[in-house]
Amino acid sequence: MKLATLKSKTRDGELVVVNREMTRCIPVPAIAHTLQQALDNWADCSPLLEEISRDLNQGQLESMAFDSANCHSPLPRAFHWADGSAYVNHVELVRKARGAEMPASFWTDPLMYQGGSDSFIGPNEVIAFASEEWGIDFEAEVAVITDDVPMGCTHQQAQGAIRLLMLVNDVSLRHLIPSELAKGFGFFQSKPSSAFSPVAITPDELGDAWHGSKVHLPLRTTYNQHLFGCPNAGQDMNFSFAQLIQHAAKTRKLCAGTIIGSGTVSNKQGTDFGSAVSEGGVGYSCIAEIRMIETIRDGKPSTEFMHFGDTVRIEMLDEQGNSLFGAIDQKVVAIR
Repeated sequence: MKLATLKSKTRDGELVVVNREMTRCIPVPAIAHTLQQALDNWADCSPLLEEISRDLNQGQLESMAFDSANCHSPLPRAFHWADGSAYVNHVELVRKARGAEMPASFWTDPLMYQGGSDSFIGPNEVIAFASEEWGIDFEAEVAVITDDVPMGCTHQQAQGAIRLLMLVNDVSLRHLIPSELAKGFGFFQSKPSSAFSPVAITPDELGDAWHGSKVHLPLRTTYNQHLFGCPNAGQDMNFSFAQLIQHAAKTRKLCAGTIIGSGTVSNKQGTDFGSAVSEGGVGYSCIAEIRMIETIRDGKPSTEFMHFGDTVRIEMLDEQGNSLFGAIDQKVVAIR
């Protein structure tokens, strides 16, 4: 099942069921007006939405054209957005670039921060900032949306709470991060609003690519019309989504509609540092990672962060080349 949120007069938008080809959709106000409403009542709403999805895919319902340009992120705002760092290769590169050893606990205890969730960016909306000097970067990730999760949940409970999956552009302002972290209180200004894919999908839409609470497909990032990275989201993911959910729920319960991110998708590629697409590798999911590798290799980074006018597209295709979530397709602009 594929679900999206169309922009409307209300800030939480209008829930629609989308067909598999993402060409047609149908509003479902009799079931739920918003995605959060559906998640709050998932046991009742899900079978009804699945029935609509089946009939829509079989061409049995009147529907309207679907255009991702009219979409909010599936949840325009969320009660809880926590982003992990499940790909330890990415974390290890950060430490190596600084000449610092990585604590052994990083392999057994995931990193996670709580991001701002009151206002997400739409998948085709611009990324607007006042200054390029802030070090504008994209981060291509996968995320799940959960049902209610009890505090101290088991691995099985965590896995069973995954309701939907999305793609993420976790926008980061790299040059603001060091001073914030130096204060010892975490991210705030350096982690502005994120954007999510136009469509959220149920795990069964992934078929065999979904197992072990991981998505075993390449995540494609195109930067200024050139393929920048296509690492496999299931490879080198040291912590599954079930493990990330368990970590988040260790001391608190999670409410329905909680979003848990994977962190920047990063593959080791059989080398110490990985390789760019132009060098025959699978590339990277953020600019910071290639800058870390340049620092380790050359003593300093040479790839610049994003400039006004730059574009980024994040998408995942199935084995037949069909887009699964639609594309996050954005341009960086100056605030006027």
